[in-house]
Amino acid sequence: MDDKDKQIIRALQKNGRLTNQDLAEAVNLSPSPCLRRVRNLEAEGVIQGYSADVDAAAYGLAITVFVRVKLERHNQADVQNFEKRIRMIDEVLECHVMTGAMDYQLRVLVPDLKAYEDFIRNRIHPIGGIASIDTSFVYGTVKRTAVFPLAR
Repeated sequence: MDDKDKQIIRALQKNGRLTNQDLAEAVNLSPSPCLRRVRNLEAEGVIQGYSADVDAAAYGLAITVFVRVKLERHNQADVQNFEKRIRMIDEVLECHVMTGAMDYQLRVLVPDLKAYEDFIRNRIHPIGGIASIDTSFVYGTVKRTAVFPLAR
């Protein structure tokens, strides 16, 4: 991947609805080579898809929660079970394996506190094998972007 590919990616991260013509102009390429590069990035799995950036609160999911989970045991069966079950829970938008005191960090969206209680009691607790859960509620966002930084 060269610098021109990275320019294309950043332009599409800023506005995934750019026409090929507009994208080509933004990255200083002619349309045909620009489209070829985009298709190659898609075929190689670098560009994995396109989506709409939606305001969660306007959608009805006003509460963002970071949930850190520590497992009781780290054997293959328990880890696979936890990860499989988490993948099936719609409220979990992201699940990251972490270093440090906790094993996983989840980003969860729910409409209200009652829904969060339901999420913990009826979706997380039944997974089993969880030693502890630590929750942080987001009450404001300072920065949020999907655009990768430039390499320095």
